[in-house]
Amino acid sequence: MAGGVPGRAGPSPLHRAAIILAFLLVAAPALAAVGRPEDRLRDPALESRAQEIGRELRCMVCQNQSIEDSDADLARDLRRIVRERVAAGDDNAAVMRFIHDRYGDFVLLRPPFTPVTALLWAMPLIALGGGLAAILLRRRRPGASGIEPAPLTEAERRRLAELERGNGA
Repeated sequence: MAGGVPGRAGPSPLHRAAIILAFLLVAAPALAAVGRPEDRLRDPALESRAQEIGRELRCMVCQNQSIEDSDADLARDLRRIVRERVAAGDDNAAVMRFIHDRYGDFVLLRPPFTPVTALLWAMPLIALGGGLAAILLRRRRPGASGIEPAPLTEAERRRLAELERGNGA
């Protein structure tokens, strides 16, 4: 083997494939950002602002992703609108208001606290309280575990009596 360690073969094809796969998994978030370079703003400061705004907006197709992380067509359209508004000179609040006025509270990853969204904001506390209440009620009931101890056998009773007398050493 020329130039290598004597007696040792190079990486196997499977090992190479694993390295390439690991690299692709690590690089995926960077590749998944705004997919097409022509959609990005030329000014890095404006592009950074647009990405910051995009991370606050929900993809209404994916629902648990920001528009910056989504590949859906609607997310792509929203990214384009955000970049147009940023390039037109709107500040972050104006861009968010522009999108919010057209799509409502659902487009915001952090919707405002209003009477309509109060249950949404309170749900984690309600779920936590309900879970704790269920645990406490279950523990307070006698025999709540559902497991009754098995009665002692005659041999176990004799051994216990010996231990209580002090003869069980």
